[in-house]
Amino acid sequence: MNPDVTAILLSRIQFAFTISFHIIFPAFTIGLAAWLAVLEAMSLTTGLPVYRRLFDFWLKIFGVAFGLGVVSGIVMAFQFGSNWSELSRRSGPIQGPLLAYESFTAFALEASFFGVLIFGRNRVRPALYLASAILVAVGTSLSSFWILVNNSWMQVPTGFETSPEGVFVPTDWFGIIFNGVVWVRFPHMMMAAYVTTAFCVAATGAWHLLRARHKAEARVMLRMGLGLAAVLVPVQLFFGHLNGDYVVRKQPSKIAAIEGRWEDEQPAGEVMFALPDEATESNGFELRLPAPFGSLIDSSSLTSKEIGIKSIPKADRPPIVIPFFAFRVMVGIGMLMLALAWGGSLLAWLGRLEGRRWLLWATFCSFPLGFVATLTGWITAEVGRQPWTVFGHLRTAEAVTPTLRAREVATSLAVFGSVYALIFVFGTIYIYRLLRAGPGPVTATPMGASNAKRPLAVPGGGPGPRGGSPSPTLAE
Repeated sequence: MNPDVTAILLSRIQFAFTISFHIIFPAFTIGLAAWLAVLEAMSLTTGLPVYRRLFDFWLKIFGVAFGLGVVSGIVMAFQFGSNWSELSRRSGPIQGPLLAYESFTAFALEASFFGVLIFGRNRVRPALYLASAILVAVGTSLSSFWILVNNSWMQVPTGFETSPEGVFVPTDWFGIIFNGVVWVRFPHMMMAAYVTTAFCVAATGAWHLLRARHKAEARVMLRMGLGLAAVLVPVQLFFGHLNGDYVVRKQPSKIAAIEGRWEDEQPAGEVMFALPDEATESNGFELRLPAPFGSLIDSSSLTSKEIGIKSIPKADRPPIVIPFFAFRVMVGIGMLMLALAWGGSLLAWLGRLEGRRWLLWATFCSFPLGFVATLTGWITAEVGRQPWTVFGHLRTAEAVTPTLRAREVATSLAVFGSVYALIFVFGTIYIYRLLRAGPGPVTATPMGASNAKRPLAVPGGGPGPRGGSPSPTLAE
């Protein structure tokens, strides 16, 4: 029995909704776990209470965001059985173990040592507490790794053969796990998470400086956040370019949609902006760079031939408009974040950042940029992969549960939407209140530590060479 078209569409909407909601929290907590480890290390090595206050402050926010991420992620696992049972049947021998590896390694680390962070401040020695913070950060990174291995196999399937029953049987786990695509996409996701957190931290510091509250902590957050972003955004853009390389080589239909290129070109131009029209197979209001910019950007060549959408059979074409605009939003935000991070870091080094209220407001307003860039990046990757679930081997229409009906999916979509909206509203309000309240006083001292006896101090509290304070170490 084949599912009806409406059920397929609603299932796609439901999965897109739940995963888009869920990715917001890992994009924040992966970077935030690393930030907490840095703060705890700085607190132990410098003895400055400002780092301890910031750690306690961000630990509360991490706890809430981590819980929201776990709750929102549970639903996705159920959907593999309820809505996408054919995908589970055919790819289960590969995807099942990969998801199990995440639970046995990443989630075990996160859950075990997160408890130490929450309850163990006065129960373990400072070195063990720091180790717990580091292991939580490692756990969040491992979780991202296994998810990216899984998704990358769906994007570029390797290391398997198909049985007579249509089941994908693994033949080379090394080839699956160490697929070259993984080692491009995984750093790209990690950098996205770190940059997202960096801008959240910097925006929080800017907010409190604008209100003239918690100045010591705000300066640290602003300078470390912008400084970290200044280093990581260029790295992120580099890995983004490497992602484009694999798309050009492995997924020509996706790159054609992203570029909005309808005809084969050799050498190719580069469409900067347009209004793609799938009905007429053309672009309206097109703004483009002449050849060979398209070949240079896509293939690092001045003479390469770049494929057009018309060369892709219509049955194998992805939607054009969504990946085309999602990609440009992602890149545009990346360039905006780069300008803000470099400009803010330069002014911080010159000791003039706090006097530029317009820049503080711009930094504060940058809070959502990382989330939007992450979401549009995933939208580009996933919508651009269509009409395939396992690229080139299993179509999305074939992956749905055969007995699924539209009324069932509509009901579950309405329930998930309501529950997620409730969770998001209350979770966001609570996190907002924590951020608005700002860091509080140091509440307790780790076993054997003597930081409480040290005088309150601000990093670089004395005047710097240019009248400002040097920023703390940004090593992570």
